[in-house]
Amino acid sequence: MVRDGATTAATITLTPDAEEGLWSADELLEPSMFVNKLTVSRMYAGRDIGAKLLDWAGDRTYHASAKWLRLDAWTTNDALQRYYLRQGFEHVRTVSEGSAVNGGPRVSGWLAQRPARPADHGFVDETTGPATSET
Repeated sequence: MVRDGATTAATITLTPDAEEGLWSADELLEPSMFVNKLTVSRMYAGRDIGAKLLDWAGDRTYHASAKWLRLDAWTTNDALQRYYLRQGFEHVRTVSEGSAVNGGPRVSGWLAQRPARPADHGFVDETTGPATSET
């Protein structure tokens, strides 16, 4: 969680667990971390907080010895998809309900990834351990 005094400016959840039905068995063999939630308060929009949180997630992923930072977005949210592409993510594929692995349903099946890498994100990381992290 990113705080500005008592106000929550943004939050992100990073987990080693993929959402069921999105990534193939071969992809899941590659060490990865997954962004499940990224939210920036509209009061803080335009300040690059989301980009810095993605850098934090990529840095944490790198230090957990994982290869990929992965995420999924709504298939209907073109603006969000373009945002992730501008942040260095590459579109892997779009999973539809009929093509989902293990029965996953998906309006959130636009899959993207970028290599894990160290980053100077500017945050003081107060999370612990390589497991699920929220900042």
